[in-house]
Amino acid sequence: MSIEQLAETAQAMVAKGKGIIAIDESTSTIGKRFEQVGIANNEENRRAYRELLLTTPKLSEHISGAILFDETIRQSTRDGVPFAKYMTQQGMIPGIKVDKGTHALAGFPGELVTEGLDGLRARLEEYYKLGARFAKWRAVIRIGEDMPSGTCIDVNMHALARYAALCQEQGLVPMVEPEVLIDGDHDIETSYEVTEIVLRGLFDALYSQSVMLEGTILKTSMVLPGSDCDEEADVEEVAEATLMCLKSSVPAILPGIVFLSGGQSDERATAHLDAMNRLGPNPWPLSFSYGRAMQQAALKLWSQDLAGNVRKAQDTVYARARDNGLAAQGKFAG
Repeated sequence: MSIEQLAETAQAMVAKGKGIIAIDESTSTIGKRFEQVGIANNEENRRAYRELLLTTPKLSEHISGAILFDETIRQSTRDGVPFAKYMTQQGMIPGIKVDKGTHALAGFPGELVTEGLDGLRARLEEYYKLGARFAKWRAVIRIGEDMPSGTCIDVNMHALARYAALCQEQGLVPMVEPEVLIDGDHDIETSYEVTEIVLRGLFDALYSQSVMLEGTILKTSMVLPGSDCDEEADVEEVAEATLMCLKSSVPAILPGIVFLSGGQSDERATAHLDAMNRLGPNPWPLSFSYGRAMQQAALKLWSQDLAGNVRKAQDTVYARARDNGLAAQGKFAG
């Protein structure tokens, strides 16, 4: 696929007032979410739940695409239409999570590295045939005593860049996701410093591995104080710190930035996105790629009656998509 086509796909992913829904939880992660609401973690329930999300009426008004899990991209609707094909028919872009999760970083206690580069080229080729047009890889950075180390940042950013180069070779837009975790008692200033170092390291790595930025999307965490920090930050402070951090480290040629909700409440994630867009104009579209913040309310409703509550649950998915679509334009009234 040419860089023009990759750039076109990347731009469509962050089209005005649209964002990405992340439904790429691994089997064990979705199992934990199901367990909390009393749903059995079997393949049919996982399929039915993903169908509920993807077939939400009018979803494509505010959702440009969805990140799927390996199992999900191979599944179909009740009527036998493969999910990727259904999405394409509805004007949404199928994406796929391709990393193999985080593992302990040898020699650096408490730090993590994302694995999954082995055999990635062949997997990407297959996912393209299954209908995926973008992919996602998540790196995890923890803030703590003597953390993150330079080594942890370097190995994770190098892996993100390797993955991105392989994606573009196979015709997929890479979504690069360096997540600075909210866990800890660090303040917003520490979060800012770490996020800036991580993002600069990421773009250095992408540049050195000849990744074409105009065909790449950044998925990143917002600059937030740690969840155990004594000092809370208000919506404006988070928006200003995040924007300043991005402007100092992300090239303007990038087609767009989408945020992960990363432990924030649904309302807070939306309010922060809205505030950043009100502070614009910004060098790039700022949108969302929320998982839990898009699904939590729907899952709770659905769990009460798997057969009867589908439409009710879908109404909440649509409402969350609409609110975040407005926030992506700085037009969310709250």
